[in-house]
Amino acid sequence: MHESLIDRRAILRGAAYGGAALGLSGLFPAWAQSGSAGIPPALPTLSGEDINLTIGHSSFAVAGRSGHAITINGTLPAPLIRLREGQNVRIAVTNTLDEDTSIHWHGLILPFRMDGVPGVSFPGIRPRETFTYEFPIRQSGTYWYHSHSGLQEQQGHYGPLVIDPAGADPVGYDREHVVVLSDWSFLHPHQIIAKLRQQAGYFNRRRPTLAGRLSGDPEHQMSAADREVFAQMRMDPTDILDVNGTTYTYLINGHGPEENWTGLFRPGERVRLRIINASAMSIFNVRIPGLPMSVVGADGQNVRPVTVDEFQISVAETYDVVVQPTGDQVYTIVAEAMDRSGMGRATLAPRLGMSAAVPPLRQRPLLGMRDMGMGGMDHGAMPRTDHGSTQAAPPVAGSMAGMDHSAGQAAAPANGGMAGMSHNMRDQANAPGVRLGPGVDMIAPMPQDRTGDPGLGLENVGHKVLTYRDLIALTPFPDRRAPTRTIELHLTGNMERFMWSFDGVRQSEGAEPIRMARNERVRLRLVNDSMMAHPIHLHGHFFEIVNGHAGAQPLKHTVNVLPGGFVRLDLTADAPGDWAFHCHLLYHMHAGMMRVVSIRPLEGEAA
Repeated sequence: MHESLIDRRAILRGAAYGGAALGLSGLFPAWAQSGSAGIPPALPTLSGEDINLTIGHSSFAVAGRSGHAITINGTLPAPLIRLREGQNVRIAVTNTLDEDTSIHWHGLILPFRMDGVPGVSFPGIRPRETFTYEFPIRQSGTYWYHSHSGLQEQQGHYGPLVIDPAGADPVGYDREHVVVLSDWSFLHPHQIIAKLRQQAGYFNRRRPTLAGRLSGDPEHQMSAADREVFAQMRMDPTDILDVNGTTYTYLINGHGPEENWTGLFRPGERVRLRIINASAMSIFNVRIPGLPMSVVGADGQNVRPVTVDEFQISVAETYDVVVQPTGDQVYTIVAEAMDRSGMGRATLAPRLGMSAAVPPLRQRPLLGMRDMGMGGMDHGAMPRTDHGSTQAAPPVAGSMAGMDHSAGQAAAPANGGMAGMSHNMRDQANAPGVRLGPGVDMIAPMPQDRTGDPGLGLENVGHKVLTYRDLIALTPFPDRRAPTRTIELHLTGNMERFMWSFDGVRQSEGAEPIRMARNERVRLRLVNDSMMAHPIHLHGHFFEIVNGHAGAQPLKHTVNVLPGGFVRLDLTADAPGDWAFHCHLLYHMHAGMMRVVSIRPLEGEAA
């Protein structure tokens, strides 16, 4: 076993400045230090069968300011854990905080009592106590780990986890870098959620204005019809991310944009980038100008390589890409917030001290009728360079799209029928299982399959952007049975009141578990009745995204459900236990968008 909790050079460097300066300098694991040559086996990581982690308080500095963080082994991000498929691991986690804590192993297939969700799979880790997680490693790929207690994840309680395959890796590469994207605020997370509850648009400082519209500013342009609809629905077309660059500093491997984390390469090498979105609330658009990316993995699962110039990565997703810079040239890694209020920035370079041009933030996107679940009614006024095409994506060949689109839908109101439209936005005929009330401000009248969409604002950027329909599993999922039933769940909320739920019921209101029989084959249909994207994560399982590639549908543990859209997921409920199922936007989960999936029988129980 080779185990190094904190890079020695970081310790020595911090000690030279004394204890106070040590806290302000911000310790980074070796893999996250700027100028990293990659993560070859000799680089200190946590590995082997016995690993020790300590959760405690640290100072963290970025952009010339310092604040309080909750860290693992004193670093932000936490140390890289590197394991191998087929081994067993015991991870002893000691809590030095004055509050309970936990670690959830995001995307790992393990016994449910080791999943790390307080109140669902275990009681949590009490202050000054140690809990030992023990489980076999049954998979390979790029994953991560984080707190599932309170809002600790926002404060720095997260880190990367890489699992090497037991046999040959189907991905060929010469060098690799882990790239952890995250968001940092000097506001305490309890202050953030308090502000959101008092005024959901508190951090949205970029609303359209009359002065902007009269000036011809393209970021303020909407048709009169669209403005009337948004006013009727009391919706904001710029309400894209609840928390954004007005308070967040976007980090790459714990480094702010000015600090310019740098990963090294030799020209001609195939460089694997393991990209993890460990943020609390931020969806990023990732690109490396001038350097195409070959996507080879999604959520730790291998996919057939697909070359893209950009992809949108939602909270809690991971993507593996391979790039091959051929010349003595430097490149900028851009992680632009989806609402374009800020960006994380890093560098790929053949030598230290080099940097490439950093592109400016692009024009912000605006929400439209399609994001309100009325794709067939769009007034056509949204600028194509802004929000892109307003037409529905064609249904996947051989899919059930027509059935899904038509089931139980109210008739579409005619243009100009604002009163009818407002009524239909809460028409329960479209969602008979939804509990209407103050926590539900709309029901999408015409939700569409948006798995062919690249993401908000990326429809017409002039280069290839990844969509879920581009993902094809490298190895087909072994369970080829057709689902025996469909469970439909609606992602509901009241954006103005910052209330979030499934089917209009928050977890705190005693929501019933979603029950499945062990080894049952189920189709989940998730309908987004809100105007915000929701990354939905199921613990303890992978599901197949129904994307038109029958027999090779991609496996994922987190799916980004676009506004006014739906996704269909095929699931084999093969892991008995109680599993968290939730939106991975931290404050949405905290506000109630969470359920429990209960799979029975357990081991030892009668079938």
